[in-house]
Amino acid sequence: MPPGACDTHVHVFGPQTEFSFSELRSYTPEDCTYEDLMQLHAALGIDRAIIVHGGAHGTDNRATLAALDRNPRKLRGVAVIPSGLPRPELEDMNRRGMRGCRMSTVVSGGASFAHLRGLAEETFDLGWHLVLHFDAATELVDVAPQLLQIRSPFVLDHMARISAAEGVDSEPFRTLLRLLDTDRCWIKLASLYRLSSEPYPHRDMLPMIRKVVELRPDRILWGSDWPHPICPVPMPNDGDLVDLIPLWRPDSRTQQLALVDNPALLYGFEPVP
Repeated sequence: MPPGACDTHVHVFGPQTEFSFSELRSYTPEDCTYEDLMQLHAALGIDRAIIVHGGAHGTDNRATLAALDRNPRKLRGVAVIPSGLPRPELEDMNRRGMRGCRMSTVVSGGASFAHLRGLAEETFDLGWHLVLHFDAATELVDVAPQLLQIRSPFVLDHMARISAAEGVDSEPFRTLLRLLDTDRCWIKLASLYRLSSEPYPHRDMLPMIRKVVELRPDRILWGSDWPHPICPVPMPNDGDLVDLIPLWRPDSRTQQLALVDNPALLYGFEPVP
């Protein structure tokens, strides 16, 4: 991994003795703590991370904020909040390292796309972006008109959930390419093992990945999705996921963009010495 490499999609859960799970949650993970995350990233050679607030905690962001407080130089966060939050709470989250907010149709107890316009307006002057977590790729087609109208940058989690079976000729993928033209759209290549119909190294995903990388190498992000909650396939090995990066992006310049420069720009990290 290059110096300053960033894993843009991880979660922390618990410890439950300190940070309880939401009663509205749709899954119950084991404790996966800041210490666990730091140990994994040290082994993988990853210097920075974006903690995406886990849906099991609902809109109680304390577990994520506590982790951010422990390493403000190397960590940033994405919150799960409803629209209409008091301004002082948003400013406190921003001061502690939150840089975006996530909406999901996958998990319950968080924020739905009904909050999209409100969150875009309320967080725009903080420099935040929106993160969209789809249950089905067709939802991207439905929400695209709203994304074209807002001012905020936005990240499509897990490549907008477009599966290998849907592929480059599908309407969701064509919509994704149109959104890339806005310059406000970022594509997160994370947990694509969920979208593949083939075993590791999931070569059926390569046509879509390479198309996105070819068109906008300056708008791609990489994430592990550790600790892989709600995983419908055999639990992946995080080292294997790192080993996929050269297959997706064989040249060092594109890897530098995806792993270092792009997340530094979006999340406001200091330049690598």
